[in-house]
Amino acid sequence: QVELVESGGGLVQAGGSLRLSCAASGSIFSIDPMAWYRQAPGKQRELVAAITSTGSTNYADSVKGRFTISRDNAKNTVYLQMNSLKPEDTAVYYCNAVVNTIWTYWGQGTQVTVSS
Repeated sequence: QVELVESGGGLVQAGGSLRLSCAASGSIFSIDPMAWYRQAPGKQRELVAAITSTGSTNYADSVKGRFTISRDNAKNTVYLQMNSLKPEDTAVYYCNAVVNTIWTYWGQGTQVTVSS
């Protein structure tokens, strides 16, 4: 069994920054890719950013230039640095990982609220 534990959410004013972390633990041989998704009230869950084990990244257009995804392979941890936050970034953020090639896991979610 694999567990993803997220941390770092909270309340911040518009223009501020937050850093999310997600650590994976359990029977892990590989994690590729790791990603962050978000879901705002009344909306579908959407991909925010993803990163492969070799460091290739992709971002949603809405966060390009403001958010940075990174990972520490030795710690099985993925990060999301969020700068210049906007009220429309308010959502529950979920960590996602494809483990051992075939199994997809989700974190429990962490709330990010950006006040105007």
